[in-house]
Amino acid sequence: MQFSQGVKMAWKAILANKLRTLLTMLGIVIGVASVITLIAIGKGTQKEVQDQMASLGTNLLSVSITGRGAVSSLSVEEAMELEEIETVRGVAPVVSGSTQVKYGADNANVNTMGVTASYEEVRDVHVQSGRFINAIDNRYRQKVALMGTGTASELFGDRNPVGQYISLNSIRFKVVGLLEEQGSSLGGSNDNQIMIPISTAERLLRSSGVRQIYIQTESEKDLTAVQAVIENKLAKKFKGDSRSYSIFNQADMVQTMTAVSSTLSKTLAGIAGISLLVGGIGIMNIMLVSVTERTREIGIRKAIGAKRKDILIQFLLESLVISGMSGVFGVIVSYSAVYFLNQSGTTAVMTWDTIAMSFLFSFTIGVMFGIFPANKASRLKPVDALRYD
Repeated sequence: MQFSQGVKMAWKAILANKLRTLLTMLGIVIGVASVITLIAIGKGTQKEVQDQMASLGTNLLSVSITGRGAVSSLSVEEAMELEEIETVRGVAPVVSGSTQVKYGADNANVNTMGVTASYEEVRDVHVQSGRFINAIDNRYRQKVALMGTGTASELFGDRNPVGQYISLNSIRFKVVGLLEEQGSSLGGSNDNQIMIPISTAERLLRSSGVRQIYIQTESEKDLTAVQAVIENKLAKKFKGDSRSYSIFNQADMVQTMTAVSSTLSKTLAGIAGISLLVGGIGIMNIMLVSVTERTREIGIRKAIGAKRKDILIQFLLESLVISGMSGVFGVIVSYSAVYFLNQSGTTAVMTWDTIAMSFLFSFTIGVMFGIFPANKASRLKPVDALRYD
């Protein structure tokens, strides 16, 4: 029997039982669509995490001072001394705390950060209008402020806050810059904040020193060496008490989060794959029913010269056509699902390798669960098949 002839016969057999075929296909369609969609969601989550972490910089070290005993923090001068370490490009100490900001009759509680001029480059944070805090602002403890887009919108609406005066804990500040929109990160929104000179912040927030320092190295490969030097310096400062500080390596975090999101994608795909197996069992059951219904047909074909191979190929092709069509419809459904997810704000990344893998898997399911019914049909003896009622 020619392959094309086998396909035609399989197609006719499928069309003869449209409703049964449709219900059989449903399991595979749901399985393929689920696998592709869930993997797309996993890849989308992975991309979001990578983008967020990459925006913070992979050549970045973050030092947190928890402080125990007599020494609980570093001075701004001590923090800036870390810039003398070889391959360190920039150091940005930060003092932060919550303040009440007021403009006219509107007020809000926001996170206020005391920063230096180097913060702009180290953290890749820039202004969309106005200027950033400079060295003179810190030297003379100027009462100037940068405003995040979220806080600006809450207090000023659509107006540009640059040049306006606000009150921070009842102290008058001039807004000299509006920050670019930064969006949200793992810690929440980065736009609901205000930045002021670190020297001014120490007084406003009544901070006894710096507890957060960002260190930017020349490249990612320098992180390990610089981290070792900083740990040595902090160990001396805090008399060997490693509980008084922690150093966070941004590159390690990127790798960890990527690994976690990748594992999540695989887990979701595995869960969705179960529905494919259930669909495969449905194909096998329907094909067994088909073999039973067409026993006399098989007997007639064998009696006029059909070989066992011909019968085997005929029923196997029916199974493959069902699973193949199901795979196509599954891809269409998943494409629609991913489109609507992206429109609703959920990031989902659909890749061709995922589509190909899912489509191939649906074919494999067709072969695996079609072999047994096809083999059963091919083993029927002509005499027994013709006598079957």
